[in-house]
Order: sequence, then C-alpha cells, then structure tokens
Amino acid sequence: MRVALLQTHSPMGDLDAACAAAEAALAAAAAMGAEALVLSEVFLPGYNQPDIPARALTLDSPQLLHLAAAARRHQTALVVGYAERDSDTLYNSAACFGPDGACLANYRKVQLYGPRERALYQPGNTYATFPLGAETAAILICYDVEFAPHVKSLADRGVTLILAPTANMAPFTHVVHHTVPAMAANHGVTIVYANYCGTEGDLTYVGGSLIAGPHGEILAQAGEHPALLVADIPARNPARLSTQSADLKAL
Repeated sequence: MRVALLQTHSPMGDLDAACAAAEAALAAAAAMGAEALVLSEVFLPGYNQPDIPARALTLDSPQLLHLAAAARRHQTALVVGYAERDSDTLYNSAACFGPDGACLANYRKVQLYGPRERALYQPGNTYATFPLGAETAAILICYDVEFAPHVKSLADRGVTLILAPTANMAPFTHVVHHTVPAMAANHGVTIVYANYCGTEGDLTYVGGSLIAGPHGEILAQAGEHPALLVADIPARNPARLSTQSADLKAL
C-alpha cells in the first residue's frame, strides 16, 4: 500500500484555503498512486486559532462534505483533523473518508495536551479501527501516539497502520526523530505522522513529518518546510517484527 502525508503551514482559520490545499494534495498524491493522504491536527480551522469554538464543525458541515467528495473524486482516502462540535461539547477529532467518499472513522483525541487543549476540548474515550486497502488502520492524534499503551492496544487488535495528524511544536523535536520510529518498531506498525511547519500565533512547529515502517525504518521524512511525502508500506517481515507484546512479563 502506498500512503502520503501533507506537511504545510496552518490555514490560519481560512477554511476555503484549507480545503483548496487539501484537494491539491489529494490530486498530487493520487497521481503518484497513493491510496491515502493524512493532513495535520485540527487542519480545520488551524490548530492554534483563537476562535476554535466559533469555527468548530460537524461531520455534515460543508467543508467536510466537500473533502469527502474530493476523496471520492480522486479515489484516495483522506484523514483530516478538525475541531468537532457535538451539541455543546468540542472534541479534537480526525475523520477518515474512504476512496468512495464514505466516512470510515471519526476519532476523538484521547490524550489532550496542555492546559489549552484541556480547556477547549473533552477527551475521546474509544479507538477507531477500520480496513484501509490491504491494512487494518486506526487514527491517533499527536500526543496520543507518544503513549506506548495506546499503540500496543491497537497493535494487539490487529492494527498495522496508524494515521496520525499532529501539531508538534518546538522544542519537542525528539518526537519526530526518535519517539515515532521507536513506537513503530516496538509494536510492528506503520505510522504516518503529519505535522505542520512554520509558525501559528505563539507556536513554532518543528516539521519533521514522517512515515515510519513496521521495523522502525524511516521511509520518508520532511524537513522544516512544506512537503508532500509518499512512501510504500513494506511487507511485514515476521523475523524482524518486535515480539514485545507477547513477551511482556507483567510485575
């Protein structure tokens, strides 16, 4: 399976620009044979915007319906992070639209990061797993993927591909260089980690978006500037896969 991610600047609250960037990336990813494209955390309307509650969306909002139609048009699955409104409650969410435009999953971030996120959002309380191409996929959002118990739980459920929108900011460069590849290797999964670059308000994003394979190899990695990454997921070699989960001795 061939997967892609977009590393770009925050849309800064411009939903039309965000949708245009997503569709352009979908077209390019599809032209290169990618079966799925991952965008960053809260891509709609932008992670660090001051008016998130006023700009929160539902799955039937025009912008998400537009992106679902774009996924169908390009026959490429799309994972997009967004601020989700459910009645009076907000979630830091990500939806996956399949190559037919159907919503395959809507995941709500479990591990909210820092006082700002905890003030804005309620945490999710369930995983979302689904078939995608030849893989069994799940979504984790940013801080979620830094918690080994979550990655282990998904791997134990048969997940082979984790799609991870993120908004990783300075100074946390260790996450893109060490944490994500280690999580992939330790649990035998591919992780597609789509970060922002540039600045948004008082945040500077570290870039470094990457696709890490199930043996911990970095299949593709961006620097500090906008990039579209595309990589083929390698066949899982049982002789190289970690056996940590089966070998763990609980104390």
